Amino acid sequence: MNPLKRLASQTAVYGVSSVLGRFLNYLLVPFLTYTFAPAEYGVVAEFYAYMGFLAVLLAFGLETGYFRFRAGGEWRPETVYGTVFSFLVLVNALCFLAFLLWSQPLAALLRHAEHPEYIGWCAAILALDSIGALAFARLRAEERAGYFATIKLIEIGANVGLTIFFIYVARQAHEADPGSLLGRLWDPDIGIGYVFIANLAASALKLLLLTPQFVSGLGAFDTGLFKRLIRYSLPMVVIGMAGIVNEMLDRAALKYLLPHDDATNMAQLGIYSACYKLSILMSLFIQAFRYAGEPFFFSYAKRHDAGRTYAVVLNWFVLCCVFLFLLVTLYIDVFQYFVGADYRSGLDVVPVLLLANLLLGVYVNLSIWYKLTDRTLTGAGVSLIGSAITIGLLFWWVPVHGYMGAAWAHLVCYGTMVVLSYALGRRYYPVPYDVWRVLGHIAFGIGLYLASRWLVTEQGWHWLVAGTVCMAAFLVVVGWEAWRLRRGASAIPGV
Repeated sequence: MNPLKRLASQTAVYGVSSVLGRFLNYLLVPFLTYTFAPAEYGVVAEFYAYMGFLAVLLAFGLETGYFRFRAGGEWRPETVYGTVFSFLVLVNALCFLAFLLWSQPLAALLRHAEHPEYIGWCAAILALDSIGALAFARLRAEERAGYFATIKLIEIGANVGLTIFFIYVARQAHEADPGSLLGRLWDPDIGIGYVFIANLAASALKLLLLTPQFVSGLGAFDTGLFKRLIRYSLPMVVIGMAGIVNEMLDRAALKYLLPHDDATNMAQLGIYSACYKLSILMSLFIQAFRYAGEPFFFSYAKRHDAGRTYAVVLNWFVLCCVFLFLLVTLYIDVFQYFVGADYRSGLDVVPVLLLANLLLGVYVNLSIWYKLTDRTLTGAGVSLIGSAITIGLLFWWVPVHGYMGAAWAHLVCYGTMVVLSYALGRRYYPVPYDVWRVLGHIAFGIGLYLASRWLVTEQGWHWLVAGTVCMAAFLVVVGWEAWRLRRGASAIPGV
């Protein structure tokens, strides 16, 4: 199979599993936002933001290191896997015990002193997921996308099913008869915390299903390899941490930066987090592309036509992202029902967050320069600059503009990182990207969105008619563009 079609097919498999699985998972958003008040939902958003930071730290950047040294040929793949596996098991076990020991003071520090159990549950989830991520990386490297997708879907299905079981079935049984078998499974004092319990059970099931992947990794630790892995991978922690700052610091910090009392701040956090979920389609596509793209970029790097292929990939990627941007924004009157009525006051952030995610996806494409040239420290510098921008803008804009300031901080941050990464890529790993055409795709999408808003507000068109006309215009133009890209791609040997 030619390289572009192979990448597309792998992305499709990962995408189907991500879309189906995450669709099930994101069904929890309307379920939870129609069940709990914004302040309660804000607790979930807050803790998952903390977990995002810790997940990066506990992975040590070794997933990318595994891909790099597995593809290098100097060590057997089993040795690379076993070395990473042994280290991750030891470190995550120690960290889990530490969080368990200090759960009460940590809960008090986070202003959740009445629920120290949240700390223990989240720490267990982090440990299980950090170890499981390596097994998933191995499946990706071996291009076993079907096996990967199956386990992911089982995990997500279990998470969703258990969440609904506890919060709806057990809760209803408790309200009808607290002494019944099902009724005793619901504790009102835990409340929204059942989200963490369901997640923990699903993560444990996932690890059980991945057991065959762990057996072959036992007893294969190589000290020399480990030293090189750590030197290569630790800068990826900086990059990953900076990425999490850019992606999730807003949800961790909003309750401290908003100029209201704690209850109002938590409600605002819940509203913002729920509306953030409306960028799900863009996030899913980028995630699926990452799963397929990283091993593809490494395996294809030695081909003489690699640069041209990467440029074509970026063009196709941006076209898909612009389509998703228009799909959500032109039909926001439908997508708004994804969240409860109490949360829809935050819908204005959705177009800004979608554009920010689009730029993040462009950055993912451009970032191959530091991964393929082992310049991870330089890549970390780009991420740190983005983090500095995010932190500065959050402290500046959120107290003044509320959560809308957080959305604009995302957009400015990712835009800056795209410019820096492109400039550095031209120096260290030149790829003939068609910059003006890529920018044209994005500008065209923004123009159609603004045209649709103008037709609705100024000309009195129905939103469905205006949105459909603009989407049709996009598809007509992109149809021609797709033909041009396919003809250009045919010049690549084997495509």
